[in-house]
Amino acid sequence: MDKKQIKALGKMTYGIYVLTTCHDEKINGMIASWVSQVSYDPPIVMVALHPRRYSHYLLEKNKKFALHILYQSQKEFMKRFKGPDPEAKFDEIEWTRGRTNCPILKECIAYMECIVRESFSMGNHTLFFGEVIESNIFSDKEPLSTNDYEGVYIGKD
Repeated sequence: MDKKQIKALGKMTYGIYVLTTCHDEKINGMIASWVSQVSYDPPIVMVALHPRRYSHYLLEKNKKFALHILYQSQKEFMKRFKGPDPEAKFDEIEWTRGRTNCPILKECIAYMECIVRESFSMGNHTLFFGEVIESNIFSDKEPLSTNDYEGVYIGKD
């Protein structure tokens, strides 16, 4: 990719989410920003994950994930999901298992639990299309986006 393409892609805006998933007793959470609603009926969202991510491995196994909408003041909270230790990411925060058995975070604006209906490898990422089967809203605060956060993800792993 040339420098102009990198700079242009860095100007695109996205929400910043925490995606959680599990397989058997293993859990993980990661930051996801390549997310979009793609259908209203049924409600379907798309997330793009790099195949080297641990969450990608878990998601391929269980075909379920939960997507959490963060609020603007959660930049520090979000950082816990960048660490390498999956179990430590959930230490000292309030969470529970959802309908899909994925971790549901209590400290967020809202969450959506999804079952993967399709996935496609596109370029260097996999697109997972998840049907929303459960959701809840905890707050009406303003969502966190790439406009509020430095270090926009442009696709390098």
